[in-house]
This record gives sequence, structure tokens and C-alpha cells, in this order.
Amino acid sequence: MKNLSAILLCCVVLYGCTQKPAAPTGNRQPMSRPITDNSKRQRPPMPNKSAKSSVPNTTNNRSVKSASEIFEQLSPAVFKIHTSTGYQGFQGSGFFISNDGIAVSNYHVFEGTAVGFEDIILSDGGEYKIKQVYHKDKECDFIIFKVDIDKRVKYIPLAKEIPKVGEKVYTIGSPRGLDNTFSSGEISQIRGDGSEILQISAPIDHGSSGGVLLNSRGEAIGITTSGLDDSGANLNFAINIRLIKPYIH
Repeated sequence: MKNLSAILLCCVVLYGCTQKPAAPTGNRQPMSRPITDNSKRQRPPMPNKSAKSSVPNTTNNRSVKSASEIFEQLSPAVFKIHTSTGYQGFQGSGFFISNDGIAVSNYHVFEGTAVGFEDIILSDGGEYKIKQVYHKDKECDFIIFKVDIDKRVKYIPLAKEIPKVGEKVYTIGSPRGLDNTFSSGEISQIRGDGSEILQISAPIDHGSSGGVLLNSRGEAIGITTSGLDDSGANLNFAINIRLIKPYIH
């Protein structure tokens, strides 16, 4: 995992696309509540590393879809995330991987922020909190959690195959706070000893952290993470979705 750490360090720290996520836009201001108030908030205990969430592994319909079909069918499964330290607010993205509210995002979207101060904002405008965290991994930069929602939600199935260089891909996220932004590109290269990092040409920006990278069958193949701000070559990166699979069943 040392090579993975080095790659992630370059992508997230040096490239600086999403470390930290962009601040909320519009009328949403950073919360003024002191962070010490968070000590009064009771949350479920963090499960041990062997805890797993139950999510579907794939979809029954694996036919190739058009770009417009992918967006229409799957954009409701992607949401915007507002987090806060108690004094300063930040913004990222996430997406559901099961219909009972289990979701994923980047670890760095939540790093250093106050538990209970997060807002999960769905495409229909509904706002929710995180009920439970199943697993978090700073090194690989992902987090698996359950949203505190009492209805079935649209979710994105996980791909079984590792994508290939040249494969068409799509992203949905909230760059700069622009909800459910859709973009497309290709797999430019696959990095890391175990294919942990997917280099993509699809544009992403601040606030895209934690968004979904999709294949042409509408399956999640990655979590969009970072990009090279000063490059005109669309040098962007996503974490291979296979990294979360040991923690789900």
C-alpha cells in the first residue's frame, strides 16, 4: 500500500483539487455553533474493521446505456455533502450503493469536521444526517456510511470488472456546489500496484470529491477524488470501487 499512499498524496495534496472540499455556495453559510457543542451529540459507535454493510453487488440489466439514460436513471442516487468544523463549512459529494441508504464518499470530505454537523442533501432537496459509519480509510480515502433516511432510495450498483484504458466513463457530482453535474471522458490510465487509482479525462473540480465514476452500463467503477488544477489536459483521478468491496457483502 506504500505506492498507493504516494499516489494518493500526490493526487490529493499536491494537486489540491479537493483537499479541502470547496466551501458551500449560495445562501448556505458555515455554521457558527462552537465545535465543543459536538460533545453533547450521541452517535452509534464505530463498528470494528470486520463490520460489513449489505449491498447489491451488481445489476441484473448490464446492457450498455446512452449517456442521457445513465444520467436520468442514476443522478437521483448522487447527493451533495456539506460538512463543518463548527466554524467553517466545506462541500463534497457522495452516492448511494443500496436502496436502504448505505452510501460512500471520500474520507477527506469529512476529515477534521464535527460529527453531527454534516448535511446530506439529495437531488430532491431533502436534507439528512449520517446514522452510522461502517468503515473509514484515510490512506485509501474512502468512507462507507448509512444515511438516516426512512425511505427507499435510488442506488448505483457496483461493477464487477476492473475497467480498461480507453473505456468510456461518466461522472456525477457537485463541483463548486453545482448539484448533479454530469460529465464524460475515458480511462486514461490505471495506476498503483493493485489498480487502486483510475486516471480519467472526465472533468472534475472542487466539490466533486466523493462523486461517482460510472461505466457505460451504469455501474459504479470509482469514487472521484482529485485533479490537477493547473493542467489543461484533464488529469483527474478516482479511487477504484473495488477497494470498498471487502467491507460490504
